[in-house]
Amino acid sequence: MTILLVGACSANDSKQTSSNKKTEQVTSSKDESSKESTTKGADFKKDRAQGSEKQESVQKTKSDEKKAANRTDQQQRATNKELADLKYQGTQTISVNNGVPTFSKAGMSTKNGSWERYGELDSLNRATSAEAMLSQATMPKQGEKRGSISDVTPTGWKNKTISGGYLYNRSHLIGWALSAENNNWKNLITGTRQLNSPEMLRFEMDIKTYLEQSSSNYVRYSVTPIFRGNELLARGVHLMSKSVGDNSISFNVFIFNVQDGVKLNYADGSSNISGATYADGSSDGQGQENRRNDQQQVEPQQQSNDQNVKVYVTPTGDKYHNHPHGRGNFKATTLKEAKAQGLQPCKICDPPV
Repeated sequence: MTILLVGACSANDSKQTSSNKKTEQVTSSKDESSKESTTKGADFKKDRAQGSEKQESVQKTKSDEKKAANRTDQQQRATNKELADLKYQGTQTISVNNGVPTFSKAGMSTKNGSWERYGELDSLNRATSAEAMLSQATMPKQGEKRGSISDVTPTGWKNKTISGGYLYNRSHLIGWALSAENNNWKNLITGTRQLNSPEMLRFEMDIKTYLEQSSSNYVRYSVTPIFRGNELLARGVHLMSKSVGDNSISFNVFIFNVQDGVKLNYADGSSNISGATYADGSSDGQGQENRRNDQQQVEPQQQSNDQNVKVYVTPTGDKYHNHPHGRGNFKATTLKEAKAQGLQPCKICDPPV
């Protein structure tokens, strides 16, 4: 009897022990599950917090970039107003901001590769701006020929011939050699021959030479025509440029839209030639009304004289030039002689035709 009781107790104890172990296992499993759930919850909250921080960081970056862009726009408008009020005092190209470009960090980024942006024509049909990240990809392809731009009539286009060629050129904001842009109205203004070449051209040639050195070279470029009020002829152009990653190209300048010996009316692009002698024997300041009436008679005589204007050629080249540029041994000759040799006008420096 005693043995049976002991056996019964032992069996009960064994069952109890087994039950306790199961309880411990269940409890342990619940605890571990709870810990795992807590850990996962903490990790989720951490991930969500990190994601939120990243999103906030991205939003802050975008906000900062937008604020920087707004500041840049405000600075540009203020600069444009100051430049429009300047008076030409004999120096055609002057430094702006001590020659230091003012592009933002975002504006110098190459993450989107090369690009070009041209501002819309304003209510007076005037070109407004040209912005670009230039590289070999934006330049004309090998063998590509420049197209005609003669169908574009930019504001202030009241052209005439003067000593040395035409007074005005259809001036690209971003030159064809850098952009391969032809008859893009948004990229053309009425510019004096002197503005176009040599002033703008020398800056463009520096950029062109730099870009040709490597396909990985980039240059940020900005050109803004500066108008005073509702005038149709630009007072000048604001050029700013910076090479990415180095200082090979770095300038910030304003070039006045002027021509030696010519008085320009910026309101509409009309002009008077000072110190010139006209067919009626009068000089500037005499017989102005007669000269206006006889304009068509004067120009053919001027065109005949233009044949003796100086141009530059090379021994093996098939072009004549406004001035020496690029490679080659240049020598001076007359336009008449250059044409007699069958030479064509250079597409870059735009000499008289």
